[in-house]
Amino acid sequence: MYERLYVAFLVYFNRDRDYFECHEVLEELWLDTDKDPRYKGLLQAAVALFHFRNDNIRGGLKMFRSAVNRLEGYAEDELGIRMGKLVDEMREYVRGLSGYEQHPIPYRDLTIDIVDPELQKAVDEAWRHIRPNVPQRRKPERPRTKQGLSS
Repeated sequence: MYERLYVAFLVYFNRDRDYFECHEVLEELWLDTDKDPRYKGLLQAAVALFHFRNDNIRGGLKMFRSAVNRLEGYAEDELGIRMGKLVDEMREYVRGLSGYEQHPIPYRDLTIDIVDPELQKAVDEAWRHIRPNVPQRRKPERPRTKQGLSS
């Protein structure tokens, strides 16, 4: 059985490309699982895409490098996903972003391939029930007080 937050992460990552929300749900799971490095690496992959999509090249590169370092030692198929493929695609991003000033590369979303039929079934079910965040948050927001003002 897969964690509810992990399933939600995959929906936000693959369907919505909502990398901010990916960070929110997976950080909660990471903290609840004694800081499992696999979840941290996946969280960093989402943060890297969030940064690059928002023109923060340096932040994207830093997060991609960190995610690769965390995830590269795991099996090709880990946590019900094609981990090796994801790591290879992030390595490509590291190469491209390392020389970005001289040779800019275009942004492109990544997709996490699901290989476990049980996980795919859970994601398909969650897909129908998780509403997309429209509009997506593009940066952290402060909580609002009762009067609707930032604290």
